[in-house]
This record gives sequence, C-alpha cells and structure tokens, in this order.
Amino acid sequence: MNQDRTAGTLRRLPVQKRSVERFERLLDACAEILDEVGYAALTTKEVARRAEVPIGTLYQFFSDREGLIGALAARNLELFLARVTDRLEREAPDGIAGIVDVTVEEFVAMRRTITGFGVVDFGAVGQDHVLEPTRDNNTAVAGRLRALTGALTGVPDDDELDIAVRVALECADGVLQLAFRTDPQGDPRLITECKRVLNCYLGDRIVPQPV
Repeated sequence: MNQDRTAGTLRRLPVQKRSVERFERLLDACAEILDEVGYAALTTKEVARRAEVPIGTLYQFFSDREGLIGALAARNLELFLARVTDRLEREAPDGIAGIVDVTVEEFVAMRRTITGFGVVDFGAVGQDHVLEPTRDNNTAVAGRLRALTGALTGVPDDDELDIAVRVALECADGVLQLAFRTDPQGDPRLITECKRVLNCYLGDRIVPQPV
C-alpha cells in the first residue's frame, strides 16, 4: 500500500509479518462490519474485537475509524487497478470500447463479491479526500486510471483529456450507483447503458494513436 494515497489517515504502516497480518485482519473486520451494520454504526472497538486484535494495536495504525476507512478504500483501489491491469494485459482489447468494458466489468464484479465494497469502494460518503489529501476521491481514481490506460491508447496527457476521464468517471459512478440501488446485483440494463454512455463520450474525446 502506498502511504501517499492514505496521507493523514495512517499513524504508521506495518513492516513485520505479524504486524502486516494484524493490519489486514483489521481491514477485513472493518469490511465485514460495514456490510453488516453500515458506516454509521462502525466502531473501532468492534473492529478490534472482530479482528481479535487489542484496541491499542488498532490505534498504533489508525487514528480513528476514518483512518480505517481510508486504508480500506486504498486497498480496494489497488485491488481494482490490479484486476483491470491483469484483464487488459491478458485480453489486449482493441480501442476505447474494450477498455471501458473491462473497467466497468471489474468494478461490477468487485461490487458483487468484495466484502464492504458496496459501502466503501474508493471512499465513504462525506469523506472526499480519503485517497489523497489534495485531490477528491474521484479525481484521484481518474488519475490512476488515466495513467494505467495511457500506454494502451497512446494518447498523451493534457488537461482536456484529464477532464474527460474525470467526467467519465463521475458519469460511471452515478449510473453504477443507480444500477445497484435498482438491483442488489446490479441492474444489467443500467450496466449496459453505463458502458454505452462512456463509449459515446470517450470515443469522441479520445482518439487512440499508433503505439
């Protein structure tokens, strides 16, 4: 985990194997409780109890429950990017449409299968700077996705492209949230429409270059 992406939320990162195991157990417990009772009822005391870790150990890593949420969001983002990277490398999709399909499908798959992801994907409601202290959560995610897919499209970085990816992410966020409010597993019609919207918008804004 990159400390820069959880700036201000972690007191320290684990180094030794035992500490890493405890750190991950705390995040796993946090995710389980979020699924069970939601963000409002989450407490550090219950997270520590569920993880079978002394409360003092929890506070060695995290200053409060917001610190837990920040670290969980960062872990979710790293997993998401790893899954997208793996798919793109294996399938080598052609053009923007293929990249959009992979990105949306991996988000949907994580929403369906990853504990706590439906409550905290890459940040919690009301916490706009969980991943980075100077950029809101969606801007941080858009930047990571832009860096990830840039080599595939051959499109150079510029301000207009950054804005386009940011707008696309906001659109996807809204439509996919609606899809999962409509159907706990994600309304397939809305997921399809999400891909259609992104393809139409990004297809006009991003013209792949020879690589």
